[in-house]
Amino acid sequence: MTELSQREVVHRMWNCLYQKDWDGVASWIDEHGLYEDVPTPDTGAVGPENVVKRLRLGLDPVVRIEHEIHRVVAEGDIVVIEHTEIWHFETGEKIVNDFVTIHEVKNQKITLWRDYWDLNTFMKQAPKWWIERLAQFSDADFK
Repeated sequence: MTELSQREVVHRMWNCLYQKDWDGVASWIDEHGLYEDVPTPDTGAVGPENVVKRLRLGLDPVVRIEHEIHRVVAEGDIVVIEHTEIWHFETGEKIVNDFVTIHEVKNQKITLWRDYWDLNTFMKQAPKWWIERLAQFSDADFK
């Protein structure tokens, strides 16, 4: 396999995410890789299976995601993305989320994925049923 840049590894993982290719997403996550939504009170998910489980919890009810990348900075093992996602739910609601994502990539696998966004802005837009869905899970479900 051709050696990919850290930026290309991240790009390919995001392409899998937006296609809801969960096996593809998992293939880019290191076995000890950490995914964390920094504004939330939990500690995130560790390993490909748990990262995908956590992503699916929020994204399975989303029927379409619009994605706009504003800036990407890659230096060494770190890739930083400033972007906006618009989630369209199966029930008609939508969330517009502006955030910055930090990835660390080693040996062509994502070892760290942290999303930084404004919790209050996000929660004001989130459907009540979706928040109730998320509340059924705890940190222990993603370890």
